[in-house]
Amino acid sequence: MKVASKLVVAALATGMSLTGFAQQDRSMQFYRPDGQDGLNVFETSKEDTVEFKGINVRLGGDFTIQFQGLSQENSGDSLNTLGSDFNLPTANMDIDVQLEDGVRLHLRTYLSSRNHNDSWVKGGHLQIDKLDFINEGFLSGFMEMATIRVGLDEFNYGDAHFRRSDNGNSIYNPFVGNYIMDAFSTEVFGELTLQKNGFIGVVGLTNGKLNQSTVVNSNPTDPNSEDEDRAPSIFGKLGYDKQINDDFRFRLTGSFYSNQGEATGGYLYGGDRAGARYYNVMDDNYTSGRYNPRFKKLTAIQINPFVKYKGLEFFGVYEMISGGELENETKEGSFTQLGAELLYRFGGKNQFYVGGRYNSVSGEQTEDAETQTIDRMNVGGGWFLTKNVVTKVEYMTQSYSGKAYEGSKYEDGSFNGVMIEAAISF
Repeated sequence: MKVASKLVVAALATGMSLTGFAQQDRSMQFYRPDGQDGLNVFETSKEDTVEFKGINVRLGGDFTIQFQGLSQENSGDSLNTLGSDFNLPTANMDIDVQLEDGVRLHLRTYLSSRNHNDSWVKGGHLQIDKLDFINEGFLSGFMEMATIRVGLDEFNYGDAHFRRSDNGNSIYNPFVGNYIMDAFSTEVFGELTLQKNGFIGVVGLTNGKLNQSTVVNSNPTDPNSEDEDRAPSIFGKLGYDKQINDDFRFRLTGSFYSNQGEATGGYLYGGDRAGARYYNVMDDNYTSGRYNPRFKKLTAIQINPFVKYKGLEFFGVYEMISGGELENETKEGSFTQLGAELLYRFGGKNQFYVGGRYNSVSGEQTEDAETQTIDRMNVGGGWFLTKNVVTKVEYMTQSYSGKAYEGSKYEDGSFNGVMIEAAISF
């Protein structure tokens, strides 16, 4: 943690020293805009609209705070009583560097998060959209549709991660919380994205680990201990995204993720170390309100439709995940996640929006386990005061049901109430 703090101080000092030539022009090549202009942007565009004029450093930040007014209950009346108050503000610092024509570096540091009150590096990656650093025009025809990303950061599985809140950065999320099963992890990865005439293809590889280590023996003091069963994760995406006319846009993608090592690959729904948005609900864990099946082996498929007609937009999630057969002959279970968002944006600058989201997760932890179901509903709206400042108000409710919860604190469990969130991104 101390090392991370020193890195932040060094980065700030470097950014300030470079202000003279860096902050005069904040434009970046092949970059998702911060704030309202970045809404409904998924993979970065291949349109080459920014001229490279030399190294350019962009220092940005994100800040978010919520006022929480939730109450909770269960069958045993064993949950804490919640009051109405402010949650801990969260903050990010972003450093983006245009290193060369078509080559950009991204680094994100969490300055404050629910899970850590000190600064630490979330991750970073190098994005390559041109290979002119090898030789001018090198593979230019291929690179007109290709993007290469490598680093230790979030990777491109599914479309929901483009709309989620990432600690202090919540300006792209129309609601306060992320999905119940939040597909997000930071792992060592490499991926290739191809985009041509609306068609999208992604293929990538990660090492399957959230916490990096080269040690593979599970118990070094036991000479009979076996090495961990590790395996890389593979992921990919196929889709189509087209602005049909000025009023109508259609996007449909399907993504997959697979890891068959018992010591790797279990982080896809538990990789967010920053924390969930609904504080102290059902338990005091920093992921409260979410669900992570914690399968040791994992195969996941996520299908995402997105339709936008004028101010009306729909985003959906249909996700199927399953575990595998373990060495102890245990058969892991499977879950299905459904999500649907319907929004209407209006105003002279589309600065206002109203809408709702439905989200449910249902399945079994093991092949022989009872079914468990979690349902959530959000209804609310927001106002972009400027392109970089948004306020949100919502009413939400979440409930737990199924025989798997009988006898636990989740039996007939639920929480609901009002959330207010304010966010700044620049």
